[in-house]
Amino acid sequence: MHYVSTRGSAPALGFEDVTLAGLASDGGLYLPESWPSFSDGDIRALSGLSYVETAVRVMAPFVAGSLGEEELRELCTAAYGRFSHDAVTPLVQLDHRHWLLELFHGPTLAFKDVALQLLGQLFERFLSRRDDHLTIVGATSGDTGSAAIDAVAGREKIDIFMLHPEGRVSDVQRRQMTTVLAPNVYNIAIDGSFDDAQALVKAMFNDAAFSRRFNVSAVNSINWARLMAQVVYYFYAGVRLGAPDRAIAFSVPTGNFGDVFAGYVAAQMGLPVAKLMVATNVNDILHRALAEGDYSQGQVVPTATPSMDIQVSSNFERLLFDAGGRDGKALAEQMKGFEASRAMRLTNAQREGASKLFTSARVDADGMTMAMRWAYDAAGQVIDPHSAIGLAAARTVDLDPAIPVVTLATAHAAKFPTAVERATGIRPGLPSRVGDLFAREEAYAKLPCTFEAVTAYVAERATPRG
Repeated sequence: MHYVSTRGSAPALGFEDVTLAGLASDGGLYLPESWPSFSDGDIRALSGLSYVETAVRVMAPFVAGSLGEEELRELCTAAYGRFSHDAVTPLVQLDHRHWLLELFHGPTLAFKDVALQLLGQLFERFLSRRDDHLTIVGATSGDTGSAAIDAVAGREKIDIFMLHPEGRVSDVQRRQMTTVLAPNVYNIAIDGSFDDAQALVKAMFNDAAFSRRFNVSAVNSINWARLMAQVVYYFYAGVRLGAPDRAIAFSVPTGNFGDVFAGYVAAQMGLPVAKLMVATNVNDILHRALAEGDYSQGQVVPTATPSMDIQVSSNFERLLFDAGGRDGKALAEQMKGFEASRAMRLTNAQREGASKLFTSARVDADGMTMAMRWAYDAAGQVIDPHSAIGLAAARTVDLDPAIPVVTLATAHAAKFPTAVERATGIRPGLPSRVGDLFAREEAYAKLPCTFEAVTAYVAERATPRG
């Protein structure tokens, strides 16, 4: 399997090199040259398999040439052995039509664990094959940081520098990052938004002098390996609800578009996905883009769903490339214009390609609260605010009533106890596996939101290329 950049001029790479690189050298994002195809028989054969065995079958085509099946199985077993539920991503029924896909049973209580526990294993395996050191730089709106840090803390040949917007993540989210005191972990709070942090990370990747000095890689969902791992749970849930003989709809609370794009990949592979609902909060650039073709950046509004407080969705570029005809040169020009003006219109081809599978909804604070109350009153389920955004959108979807609708429950309610208590009267407690989180010592740097300050901090602490 080879991978190409969405911007058309970076060299095609194999899976190992794409995983270690993260972002393409031309500033684009990697995608497979072509999508693997699963027949109805292939999908039917997933019935009854464990999560690990499902993962091996779904991901095998993507890692071909870099990992054998037994090696992939070994890595998946190690990654998912740390989850607190044997099903890894269990389904929970809410009523006759609506389901939750619980993605928060990993060590940091968020869906990012599903991909990042595996990515940590992949990094270590691939680095063991070469005499090199990896400098991971990432930005987080809350959950990616803690999941990435947990996945690579203490691993040899890896340093991780994680940027988060100061004061704009929950206390639990912050502490899950800043209380990990491993010598290869560096937390940075910047005076700005998540979009500002993400822009700094992209600038470091695109700075020739910096990338020559350090072997920089990504754990954000710009890294293809993360998206690949997320494709698995769409198949896992779909098969349990009747695929391939029954179509399934999914509602996904999203800001950076990675989680819902994994559903698009599953559909391209053959999973019968009736519709993908993109659920946004009031930071609604994705809703405006899909509904009106208007991809223009606004001001980030802080909300009770901080992981979705994003106005530039990195992974949307992958959809624009694939749904718009895979013209890398044209997309490079389109993205260059967006990066200069912070606004662009989708082409007719992009809008038509996206509308075949995607719909969208914007959910405000009242809609979020009502969804949390409904989940508790109707089904006894205490859900977090992000999952509630997805559920509120799911309940508006216009589809044949026979089609089940699965909302991706992306975080444990205990990560956002104040918002949950305000909506339901229930204050969720942290699971015992998290331990004494609020008694642990924190350590992190506070830096101005400038390229110079952040790169200087990283350069003083990172291990240069060998």
